[in-house]
Amino acid sequence: MKQLVILGAGTAGTMMANHLVRKLDGNEWALTIVDEHSTHYYQPGFLFIPFGTYDEKDVCKPKTAFIPKGVTHMQEGIDRIAADDNEVHLKNGDKLAYDILIIATGAKIVPDETEGMLGDAWRRDIFDFYTIEGAKALRERLKGWKGGKLVVHLNEMPIKCPVAPLEFTLLAEAFLTRQGVREQTEIRYVSPLSEAFTKHNCAVVLGDMLDDRRIEFVPDFMCERIDSESKKLISYDEREIEYDLLVTVPTNMGDPCIERSGLGDELNFVPTDPQTLQSKAHENVFVIGDATNLPSSKAGSVAHFQADVLTENIQRYIAGQPLDPGFDGHANCFIESGHGKAFLIDFNYEIEPTEGAFPLPVVGPFKLLKETRLNHMGKLAFRWIYWNLLLKGHPMPGISTKMSMVGKRIGN
Repeated sequence: MKQLVILGAGTAGTMMANHLVRKLDGNEWALTIVDEHSTHYYQPGFLFIPFGTYDEKDVCKPKTAFIPKGVTHMQEGIDRIAADDNEVHLKNGDKLAYDILIIATGAKIVPDETEGMLGDAWRRDIFDFYTIEGAKALRERLKGWKGGKLVVHLNEMPIKCPVAPLEFTLLAEAFLTRQGVREQTEIRYVSPLSEAFTKHNCAVVLGDMLDDRRIEFVPDFMCERIDSESKKLISYDEREIEYDLLVTVPTNMGDPCIERSGLGDELNFVPTDPQTLQSKAHENVFVIGDATNLPSSKAGSVAHFQADVLTENIQRYIAGQPLDPGFDGHANCFIESGHGKAFLIDFNYEIEPTEGAFPLPVVGPFKLLKETRLNHMGKLAFRWIYWNLLLKGHPMPGISTKMSMVGKRIGN
């Protein structure tokens, strides 16, 4: 029997397991998924924990609840991939042979990449919200906030969910307003980017919102180090930004097993064909989700669209057919703006976010690049969709894998 191995049982890997167990002949192909962790996290929900909207039970479920029958689940650590030998070496010393390998090992924060980020001040004055531990610690810190200098800091790109730092900033402004301490708080959003977001059309809209909310945007700030004793961010050009509370998005990197395997770039992301999702180095290796080096967003919606394309291409590869260059970089995401409202953006490799209706033309019901209460409700509803549809590989009605231009107003 031939072996298909999936490394990683996060969003992308779990979706692929659910897709492929329905598509491949179980008498010919054995499917195995490997992940050392037992808990599956709804990572978009981490954003809401510091403000008390969600708690741990809302974002945590056992991984086994989403791995389908017919797929062997191995809860083991991955040491390295020996791609030339078609083997995966596990931390327990075992080896897994494969005919096809799918790398879905994701990305994670690496705070020790920045001098001064870790230490006695970590999760005392310096916090992340990209982990469950960081989000919970920040929730406790914000409960006692009486005012001062709040700095939200994006260290470097790429990161998981590129809009999340902006969302946190806007949600923090709304939260502090409700708590009655907004007037005692100076908020800065510090970024290495020249604009508020990676896509210009969206950056203009969100930049204006930062101005309206009296949030100072500090662009082109390349952080060299953090002086945690004097509470300062220091850039390579020696600019300094003082803080009382620093909420940072540390450097994001691919899994260390990718570095040990010699398969990644300087950030441990795997060079991947941007349209077929095949590894550029090994034809029987495919890559999906945050593990890729693609210029698309590292987000669950992207993994969802990639999974549709990759499922087709796995079948084509098995049949000896040309791969489908079907992934266009499609991404869509809700952007929380606080005060019970949100934006929605839809874009791909070539097309910027623009106004229009989504997912249906004219009727929507969601509005693109517009702040609405319904968009906020859509953001909250996505948690149910994630657990019940997306992870299980079920279709999402009205949402196409490739970006549709129907209902969008380019140039307006």
